[in-house]
Amino acid sequence: MASGEHEYRVTVEWIGNQGSGTSGYRAYGRNHEIRTEGKPTIPGSSDPAFRGDASRWNPEDLLVASASACHKLWYLHLCAEAGIVVERYEDNAVGTMLDTPTEGRFTRIVLRPHVAIRAGGDVALAEHLHHAAHEKCYIANSVNFPIDCEPVIETVEV
Repeated sequence: MASGEHEYRVTVEWIGNQGSGTSGYRAYGRNHEIRTEGKPTIPGSSDPAFRGDASRWNPEDLLVASASACHKLWYLHLCAEAGIVVERYEDNAVGTMLDTPTEGRFTRIVLRPHVAIRAGGDVALAEHLHHAAHEKCYIANSVNFPIDCEPVIETVEV
């Protein structure tokens, strides 16, 4: 594993000018594209509550997805090292954001991974590794609100 400082470069281009720029709050679209070299473009917007396009990813979706994906990647890594064979992993994560007239911020993300490990694997260890993954997760270590994990572990015959 590479250690040290890493940079992540993305381009976010606003494509919501509807002819009059930002001449008024309702005069412009919130759509944008998120790009980086060698990867598919992500269609973005704001949440529909903030005049965005519901069919496009918004920053809040992406933050919850980032926390979930980072946790999953660390969890799979730790399971592989511990000899626990994960057959399936699906997380139904939920982020809660508070929006008031003076501020907006996330107050919590709850990860709800449903994990199937190969029969004979140590279920208690598989559950414990979620705690270890949380401690290592770059996203969880970078935010100022709690990210909780409520895993469900099952065993499956292969």
